[in-house]
Order: sequence, then structure tokens, then C-alpha cells
Amino acid sequence: MTDALLSGRDLHKTYGATPALAGAEFTIRAGEVVAIMGPSGSGKSTLLHCLAGIVRPDSGVIHYAGRELTAMSDAGRSALRRSDFGFVFQFGQLVPELTCLENVALPLRLNGAKRKTAEAQALDWMERLEVADLARKRPAEVSGGQGQRIAVARALVIRPKVVFADEPTGALDSLNGERVMHLLIEAARATNAAVVLVTHEARIAAYSDREIVVRDGRSQDLARAA
Repeated sequence: MTDALLSGRDLHKTYGATPALAGAEFTIRAGEVVAIMGPSGSGKSTLLHCLAGIVRPDSGVIHYAGRELTAMSDAGRSALRRSDFGFVFQFGQLVPELTCLENVALPLRLNGAKRKTAEAQALDWMERLEVADLARKRPAEVSGGQGQRIAVARALVIRPKVVFADEPTGALDSLNGERVMHLLIEAARATNAAVVLVTHEARIAAYSDREIVVRDGRSQDLARAA
């Protein structure tokens, strides 16, 4: 796939004596949503962490926007995660001491934006994700579904090129999960962000354009039926 925004080839990763990836492959275009599926322990989260530059594979090559991610320094990959990559995790991982508005503004503040500017942009995204009324509350004061929408706003506030979502609805009931996914995909498509979605739920994978199944550290690209 010559027009891939992010790709991984022949990726291997072992933890101790346990192989997590054993030759996995991955590609995604700008604006595309790709679901990574597989049973527990199959290597799907490890694949996401390698693609996002959080974990370095033992071997194999990852390219992002024409650059070899696997050859970058730790500092270079960290800078890329602040500027180009957004993250949504299963339990949100909001900072409990900060208000919801401050949580959403945090990536902008870490990139050097002034507080007033960062919070204005954060509030705009909270309005898009239908949680602007929670701006002054702290994470412990909001529901799980609301917290995940705040986490989505935080991921999107920097207008990332790629959003990595690792089981983003895993801790939610089906109704809240569907709402979070609808808003995440709608917002990502509005900014042409690619989404790498790890899930074990078929109804969540149905939001994707394409599915990759990981088993025993190997990947298989499944074509979506027309």
C-alpha cells in the first residue's frame, strides 16, 4: 500500500520467553479506520503500542508519514506522540487532580500553548463531544461514558493524524459504548484522522473500514464485504 500513512512490516516482539508478535503486518491510510481484533493475549495491544512508538519492536520496520519510526530516538518518538498521535484507553486515564477542561487542554499545554488558548480549544472539542457542561468537574464526578467522551476530546484536541484507541468501550455498557464510538468516528472523520482501533467486540469493529485479526502474534487483513 504505497499511500499508507502508517505501516508496519514483519514485526516481532518477545517478552521474556513469550512471543507477543511473530511477523505481524499493518497498514493504514489517512482518514481510514482499521480495527485490530483477536483473542486475549493474541498480541493486538502490543501491535498498537509498537505502531504508536510506545514500545520498540525487537525486529521489523514501522514507517509513519515517510519516516522510519523504528529508527527514531526515544525523544523523537515522544515528540511525535505529543504532536501527531492521539490516545484513548479503556479506562480513560484522566488526571484526577485536574478538571475535565484542564484534562482536555493538557496535550496543548504540554506542547507550549498558553492556558487561555488551550482551554478555548479544549472547550470547543468538549462541545463537539457533548460534555462541555462538565468542564469544571473533576473526573471522579462524571460517569464512565462521560469520562470516555472527555478522553476522546483530549485525544483529538491536538488534531492528530492518527488516533490509537485501545478497547475504548471495554469498560462501558452497550449504550454508552455505541455513543462513544459514534462520536469518536464522527470527529475523526471530520478532521481526516486515521483511527487504529483495538477491540474484541464485533459490534465495535463494525465502525471500521477494515479489520485485521491477530492470532499468535501474526496478522491477517480481512476485506470488508460489500
